[in-house]
Amino acid sequence: MIHRRKLLLSLLGSSALGSSAMAGSAPRRPMGTRPNIVAIVLDDLGFSDLGCFGGEIRTPNIDRLAARGLRYNRFDTKAVCSPTRASLMTGRNAHTVRMPDVPDVLSVPGGGPYPEGTFHIPAEAQNLAQALRGAGYANWLVGKWHLVPMDQLDDPAKGDAWPLQRGFDRFYGFARGWTDQYRPALVEDDRYISPDLPADYHLSADLVSRSTDMIRGHRASRPEQPFFLYLGLGVAHSPIQVPARYADAYAGTYEKGWDAMRAERFERMKRMGVIPADTNLPQREAGDRAWADLSDDERVVFARHMALYAGFVQHADEQIGRLFETLEATGQAENTIVVLLSDNGPASEAGQAGVFDGLYRPNTLPPSEQRARLAELGAPGNQSQYPRPWAFAGSTPFQRYKLWPHLGGVRAPLIVSWPAVIRDGGAVRSQALDVIDVAPTLLEAAGTAFAGEAGGRTQTPVAGRSFSASFTDPRAPDPRDTQYFELRGSRAIRSGRWRAVATHPCGQPFEDDRWALYDLETDFSESRDVSARHPDVLARLKRLWQEEWSRYSPHPLTQPPARICESLAHYDSH
Repeated sequence: MIHRRKLLLSLLGSSALGSSAMAGSAPRRPMGTRPNIVAIVLDDLGFSDLGCFGGEIRTPNIDRLAARGLRYNRFDTKAVCSPTRASLMTGRNAHTVRMPDVPDVLSVPGGGPYPEGTFHIPAEAQNLAQALRGAGYANWLVGKWHLVPMDQLDDPAKGDAWPLQRGFDRFYGFARGWTDQYRPALVEDDRYISPDLPADYHLSADLVSRSTDMIRGHRASRPEQPFFLYLGLGVAHSPIQVPARYADAYAGTYEKGWDAMRAERFERMKRMGVIPADTNLPQREAGDRAWADLSDDERVVFARHMALYAGFVQHADEQIGRLFETLEATGQAENTIVVLLSDNGPASEAGQAGVFDGLYRPNTLPPSEQRARLAELGAPGNQSQYPRPWAFAGSTPFQRYKLWPHLGGVRAPLIVSWPAVIRDGGAVRSQALDVIDVAPTLLEAAGTAFAGEAGGRTQTPVAGRSFSASFTDPRAPDPRDTQYFELRGSRAIRSGRWRAVATHPCGQPFEDDRWALYDLETDFSESRDVSARHPDVLARLKRLWQEEWSRYSPHPLTQPPARICESLAHYDSH
């Protein structure tokens, strides 16, 4: 085990450039003003789902955001919710801040053990809201948080992990990984609430209405004070719930199946310039069924699943459009930075049969019965999730999906808009970014940085670097050359043009894991394993992974808990 002092010294050594690393090339912000900041975090959204990233799903408001801003096509996450959100908020790697997985794993038998303190982000990791509060910002969190350890979930007024205890002035949303869109488990500030909800209630609409109310109220009462709004929608995490008319709008779209949709998205992405023209499309995963092999009942049911998903995303886009309208109406759109991203790749947990009604348990309903009850999908009282091969379409043009170390698990759409600064709206940027780079970028734009000391505690150095130079310079360098990854024993590391990946079979000695090597300079989609041709490069990257792990993780690499291993086997074989 690495001693905490050794970890801190290692981090200091790796962070010598600090937050000023890009100072000479950072874009100038408008004189005398500090921008408002809006971070929109979507959930389980595929890299290719949005219209502006090549998807057929209708997202005109997000597309307009991209037209005024920049799309980043090499933005990576931690492949699952809480680690990504912890890194987003702190600018540090998830292991450094004790968030190696979702806290919910401790809620099931066999989900542990983990070292003491796991899932409690330490006070030595100042977050984005805390840093912005120190710079005079008002901070609001609306929507999903999912950074509360299980032993603090009962009472938001106690403990130290809830939003109001972590730099936010207001909180309205939900604490855990998902909630029902029609009957959510809501928290307001520091208490659970059970309001009477109207018959046409939908959580996405409610969250955006709360956000717009906060913006308008703040504009009227404190127009000189900038604000930070963190909007964490539950879309597109299961349960997939939206009024039927949104799914009906996609009738006839998905009946051609996931194989055809993936191919169509791939060609569209190349035409749009979202991916390089010479990108290869990896074959369907061996464990995923071909659309041609499905029964008639399965094709009808599974097409409706995806239509519902598309409608869910389109409905969210409509709500996001209302938020943008409010910024325009209050005269704040020009000098507001909007960052929109997904927390990981598309969801893989529902397996080959999908979930008709009841999340995270096997779907035992015969396809014929599901077809007879098709009108129930997405309605109040129904909780569904599409079959895993639709996630493979969502992760076009990559391999795999959420939870995996391949790019299909970690790569996500990222849009940054700041009309006062960004002049080449609609462009695609290809800097290699990680979610740890977002907070340093936003703080630099706000004219501040993470503190070296806060609350009487020396702060753990920040691993992320600002990429704001790319706002005005398409040739700006990558903020960092190297980024490691680990989730549930699977590992990856990027170093320059190379990326090495190892999917870990539970219980197998880590030294026996098979590593693949990809040359990202010539293989954008990780479609060709070149480890046999470059054994020296692979050996170097494996050593580098261990060095980065030792630098950023306070604990040795251990086998995933038994329950996690069972779930991973289910995800890959069913």
